Amino acid sequence: MNNNTHTTKETSSLRFLLFSAVGIFLFMIPMRIDGEITIAVAFLADLLGTWAGPVLPAAASLFMGIAVVGSLIAAVRPPDRDFMKSLFAVDRTWLFIRILGFILSVLVVLDLGPEWLISGATGGLMLEDLIPLLITVFLFAGLFLPFLLQFGLLEFCGAVLSPIMRPLFTLPGRSSIDCAASWLGDGTIGVLLTNKQYEQGHYSKREAAVIGTTFSVVSITFSIVILSDMNLTSHIIPYYATIVAAGFVAALIMPRIPPLSRKKDLYTDGRSVSQEQTRPESMNVFQYGFMEASRKAARNKASSILSGGVKNVLDMWIGVLPVVMALGTIAVVIAENTPFFAIIGAPFVPLLDLLQVPEAAKASETMLVGFADMLLPSILGAGIESELTRFVIAALSVTQLIYMSEVGGLLLASKLPISFTDLVLIFLERTIITLPIIIGCAHLIF
Repeated sequence: MNNNTHTTKETSSLRFLLFSAVGIFLFMIPMRIDGEITIAVAFLADLLGTWAGPVLPAAASLFMGIAVVGSLIAAVRPPDRDFMKSLFAVDRTWLFIRILGFILSVLVVLDLGPEWLISGATGGLMLEDLIPLLITVFLFAGLFLPFLLQFGLLEFCGAVLSPIMRPLFTLPGRSSIDCAASWLGDGTIGVLLTNKQYEQGHYSKREAAVIGTTFSVVSITFSIVILSDMNLTSHIIPYYATIVAAGFVAALIMPRIPPLSRKKDLYTDGRSVSQEQTRPESMNVFQYGFMEASRKAARNKASSILSGGVKNVLDMWIGVLPVVMALGTIAVVIAENTPFFAIIGAPFVPLLDLLQVPEAAKASETMLVGFADMLLPSILGAGIESELTRFVIAALSVTQLIYMSEVGGLLLASKLPISFTDLVLIFLERTIITLPIIIGCAHLIF
């Protein structure tokens, strides 16, 4: 019996180490290919994009059509399975956005409609340039994410980071898992984890609001997309370092200023915050983290990689593509045909000039557009010549965190105590806090 138990522990530990190492290699280890620094997932996405590029716009339109048809059916007859609910059960606002995205994609594919709507600078830019990149990155990132998510890496990171979370960020140690899940998986994963734990009484209202808006960080997947779209993949290491530095400072400040600081430290049942449980005294953080990671690995088999990966891919293709197509096209049409973004971004021009950012006027147009969708700054700023300026835009769009096309909408739809006004204020505060830090790092790099 003891031998069997010992063997099981060894198998679980080996599974944690092996699968997590594969995930780290695929997503985090930079490599030089054809003179360019990239990562394995981005390299595979580029290969597929080169091979299947001509058919990807039509494939994207097909996925959007499936999203619309499935959502319409779900509105009439709600699905029984949780996964089908997560794909197709959306409210009227998001259903309208899915329909709009699908219609726009069909117009571009069939070359119908006015030039200002479907040209290569507007709708065509979205469907023929950006969306194919999303499809390929989502495919490989989604398929390989289980290596990071299902075999204990999150639990290990959570245990190791626990001792710093409360004194630095006024949060319980378990919140580090939410952050890790967001970064390694997707920001929506962090929101869903936070919402579930809030409903179960693990987080107070203040803690849940802080975690949902500060630690539901942009995923590696989206970071790769933005970096690729801005033609900056050779700077992936300083890019991540800059994001971490700016995000760390924002995480220190945001919980201590309104509106987050004014949230009540009460649980959903009215209890006040009590002291959280700590790790066993006989273990250090690494021993405890390794034990928790091994337990997680023991609960998942290698066969779950494929099923979990396919679910990830479908969730991204069905849920994200029509939203990006709809909101992205609207934003680009406005940017190309109106002075709207120039007007609302104008107050940033003096600051950007003061901090010696090249092409400040063009850069200012991207400062606030990320509130609609995180990818829009990279779309609008991709044509800027200065690498320094493109770097600033790419890093800022990731550290702003609040974008209504996904995380913002999910926050509002959740049980978390967050209002639309809160989201606007938090977005502006994060922009003001992180922008000088990012620009400073950019000047050191370029």
